[in-house]
Amino acid sequence: MCLEHAGGLVLVHACPEIFLLPSPSEYKFRRLAVVRLGPHRDLTLTDVASSLASTPSPPSILRTVGPLLDWSFDDATMTDFGLRAPHGPDMSGTHNPLEDMDIHEKGAFDALIRPDDSYTPDGTYWADLPLLKRVKFVGSYDAAEAKRELSSIWQMTKEDPLSPISYYFRNMVLPGAGLGLEGYVLFSIGNIKPLFEASFKSCWDDHTICNKQWINAVDYLEIVGIIFGQILVGIVGDWLGRRWGLIQDAAIMLLGLVMLTAAWGVTENGWVICYAWSLFVYGIGVGGEYPMTATSGMENAVGSGKVSTKEDRLHRGRKVTSAFLMQGWGQFFNQAILIILLLIFHHGSGNPPYSSVATQWTYRISFAIPAVGTLWLVYYRAYHMKAASKQLAAAKKKASVTGYDVNSLKLTFRYFGFRIIATAGGWFANDVFFYGNKLFSSEFIKVLSPGSTSIMPTWLWSLCNIGVSLAGYYCASFFVDNKLYGRKWMQMIGFLMCFILFVVPAFHYEYYTRPENIHAFQAMYFLSSFFNQFGPNSVTFLVAAEVFPTPIRATAHGLSAACGKSGALLASVLYNYIDTQTKFYVVPWFGLGGMVLTLLFLPDTTGLDLKEQERRWQYIRDGREQDYHGPAIHAKHLSLWERVTGVGKNYDAELDYKQKVEEYRAEWEAAMTAKISENEKGEDFVQDTDDSLLEGHVHAYFHRTSPMFRPMEQTATKTDNFALPPAAQDSSTESYNEKSEL
Repeated sequence: MCLEHAGGLVLVHACPEIFLLPSPSEYKFRRLAVVRLGPHRDLTLTDVASSLASTPSPPSILRTVGPLLDWSFDDATMTDFGLRAPHGPDMSGTHNPLEDMDIHEKGAFDALIRPDDSYTPDGTYWADLPLLKRVKFVGSYDAAEAKRELSSIWQMTKEDPLSPISYYFRNMVLPGAGLGLEGYVLFSIGNIKPLFEASFKSCWDDHTICNKQWINAVDYLEIVGIIFGQILVGIVGDWLGRRWGLIQDAAIMLLGLVMLTAAWGVTENGWVICYAWSLFVYGIGVGGEYPMTATSGMENAVGSGKVSTKEDRLHRGRKVTSAFLMQGWGQFFNQAILIILLLIFHHGSGNPPYSSVATQWTYRISFAIPAVGTLWLVYYRAYHMKAASKQLAAAKKKASVTGYDVNSLKLTFRYFGFRIIATAGGWFANDVFFYGNKLFSSEFIKVLSPGSTSIMPTWLWSLCNIGVSLAGYYCASFFVDNKLYGRKWMQMIGFLMCFILFVVPAFHYEYYTRPENIHAFQAMYFLSSFFNQFGPNSVTFLVAAEVFPTPIRATAHGLSAACGKSGALLASVLYNYIDTQTKFYVVPWFGLGGMVLTLLFLPDTTGLDLKEQERRWQYIRDGREQDYHGPAIHAKHLSLWERVTGVGKNYDAELDYKQKVEEYRAEWEAAMTAKISENEKGEDFVQDTDDSLLEGHVHAYFHRTSPMFRPMEQTATKTDNFALPPAAQDSSTESYNEKSEL
């Protein structure tokens, strides 16, 4: 086969056919035509070359020049392939790109495709190593990474002692600010209720002047609002983008806080109704915060190209869980502020009786404080998070989708349906536990402070429990990316420990609630809080976004979170109708169920970069799932169900390496085409391709092995002869009519 250029076209001819393709500088044609030659085949190349430069498009060549040379033309041979690079990826597997590489180019590709944090020097994936070698590999690299990070922190401290704090604030606090604020407010609802019951006894406790259904609706409407927001904003986040979802959440939370702070009524029952609906509005914003924080926090460290980053592979889980743990800090500050405010407005005493004035000031100011922070959050997200939707936009562009990607949603339920069962079911089980944790505190406080009507013991023990929970949050962020432990083991062990810590007192309730054994009961309370955070509560938030593709990630996360809040709703309703010991009998089995769901249906994405999952998803979207051979279908990264059903049968590390080279080539050629096209138009080249593909040995390899792009360094003109034969060069500027007259 011969490649030759004539005018604005490239001729690729192999008897008895000629292929007319647009050259890189003439991609506006966007056509591929196949011409079958007539008896004048030997004259075709020379005679037609000169006419091509002035011909507007390949179809007009065929219809005007073809009949004069006895060509036959079939419209069926015309195919519109859109704007594509001439070379395109070689997916046939017949050509081994490694044969064309020198040692330096091979090293450059190894650094891209087989990074040293996931592969050994001989190219073995870490999950393919025998157990002892895997432990050694992971341990040594994690130790080196920890040393590097500590060294960086020390260097930052020497240059500016406050810079590590500033870094933590930018990268951990700000991404989780919304969750911190909602944790503050939602935790406040449960804390304030005992104060309301003590101050407004006839309304909140005896229900003589207030409707009992509306008192209970305070809890129900809050949870219903959260569920509504999780589903609604999850869809909006995938439809309009992450940024608009984030702004919308903050704006709705601000509105809800203003309503909570100013809630009032002509009667106390009217005030309760206003308070309940204010919580519903606030809950909508809170619900949307879950999918938006998880997806945006996860995608911020990922570029829009094909090359993954070390930050994504090594610290993606830590980044998301560090944002999530701000919820714990919100709870901590809420409890501390409530204690301080009550002491201020109750004349330095935390003991009853509590005046209605002190209670009103305490609760209203406690809601006004986060309103200020939420107002700032609206500003920050509107003006400083303009790139939050970049990853989603890139995914939609690749799939040629505008608006909501309904097809991706259908494919997700088809291919990842059991993953949804794992994330939604696990979250449901966890939230039953999360609300069941309060069972412990109410019981041991009765034993430790018999006959006490003060709310201070409850608040102080709650503050201690939050401190234990924060330790669990931070342990989760430190271990969630460890390849030897990771997401799946953390969630399973967390569920198992919660099951044990609830089932033991369930069957020995009287024993552990005796004064002499109450400290063991307390220990189980604190341990259940620790393992809930260092386990399912942190992991469910992460994996509900991580195991699904970008186009519907927020929707899947919102759906999973909504199922979780359904568990909270179940607990809040159920606990009103059963006694305390029965509650202990019921709760543990949700932990066991969550562990089983995790074991069967949840894949372990620890150490798997997000780009690889997106790459597999692109194959699925293209209907070529069987052609994907990469790490995303390695047994380590599949659920037990997926392994049994044969999802990983096509895993092939060597074939995957070759495919990636060709995929990178396609991206490189597209970038080169765009660069030439924009240069011809006099526009600045806007780069949306990874730098690593456009420089160094990788760029040199693609430039050397993509012959169509060699002449692209200079702008093509109608008088360029390129590689035409001498006969064609001599007459390349003559029209076909002039040639025929001779």
